Amino acid sequence: MLEQIKEELNKLADPQKAKLLAGFFKTGKGEYGEGDLFMGIMVPNQRIIAGKFGELSLPDIEELLHSKYHEQRLTALFILVKKFKKADEKLREKIIKLYLKNYLYINNWDLVDLSAPRTLGAYLEDKNRTILFELAKSDNLWKKRIAVLATFWFISKGDFTDSLKIAKILLNDKHDLIHKAVGWMLREIGKRDQEIEEKFLKTHYRTMPRTMLRYAIEKFSEEKRKFYLNKST
Repeated sequence: MLEQIKEELNKLADPQKAKLLAGFFKTGKGEYGEGDLFMGIMVPNQRIIAGKFGELSLPDIEELLHSKYHEQRLTALFILVKKFKKADEKLREKIIKLYLKNYLYINNWDLVDLSAPRTLGAYLEDKNRTILFELAKSDNLWKKRIAVLATFWFISKGDFTDSLKIAKILLNDKHDLIHKAVGWMLREIGKRDQEIEEKFLKTHYRTMPRTMLRYAIEKFSEEKRKFYLNKST
């Protein structure tokens, strides 16, 4: 089955699109996706293939996740998400162990964003969430982004407490991808309860990174956006 997946992905490979994707996902020297390789396959096609192979075993998913090709890793994560949704508690625990063990291969923002909420976030909904704070305090960019994105599951359930704690931990982070992720997280909270978001912003907007602030207030009225942006300079 694993070879069948690779074969189907190979048939869809497009060298021209691969070049474009390599640029989009910042694979140049010194960039966050340095050295990543692309096949040139669009996400909807990867989802279709993942949908056909939902019964792939965990060892085979892990092997696919270890691929040098970005699209193969993303397809592995799509299958993992699909498997997690249908799994019992015992299998879910195995899936999360696999996910956390392989964070080195979940190494670009799309890989994180399309998997962390529906696996790690969903798993921790009714459990101790200490692991998220460990990830948020890591020196690894992708561990930190996983911590942020996992909380989107809680936000969707109206639970903002840990999201705001993690936002506070990452307020002084130096990486643009964390600024964007935390700002996006705050925006999602604000869409559900603007008063709670503004309570956080009124304490921190003067010192948080400008990109984080811009993302956080994107859905505010023009008047409110101007207030926060002008006062933060």
